[in-house]
Amino acid sequence: MTVVVYPAILDDRENGKKGYYTVTFPDVLGAISEGHSKGEAMINGAEALGGILCDTPQNELPEASNIEKIKKENPDVIVVEIASDLELAKKKSKITTVKKNTTIPSDLAFEAEQAGINFSQVLTEALKSKLEQIKGD
Repeated sequence: MTVVVYPAILDDRENGKKGYYTVTFPDVLGAISEGHSKGEAMINGAEALGGILCDTPQNELPEASNIEKIKKENPDVIVVEIASDLELAKKKSKITTVKKNTTIPSDLAFEAEQAGINFSQVLTEALKSKLEQIKGD
């Protein structure tokens, strides 16, 4: 596990709604997120941080600033440390395919092959549909 921790700025002054935060990282340009609460902003910030840094070699990761320094420079906002697991972020951002062997009736397989049906596509669509049904229950 490769976990990084960086100071983050949670700022709700310019969003038109108190408690709706923009999250930025002074040390990691491009890592920007938002959230409708501090907790949501921190979770979304961790995802943004991981998404930006997950392909960066460990020896090239930016150095984290001192959080107290960031707090002094930004007295009107919330400054917190946010952690992100870069290995987990990489897995989430890279959708890979896996091979699965399945058993189906031979007559069904023959008919589907004759119709030019893509078995992988059908199984993927069916699994997505089934998972949505389960989540909806």
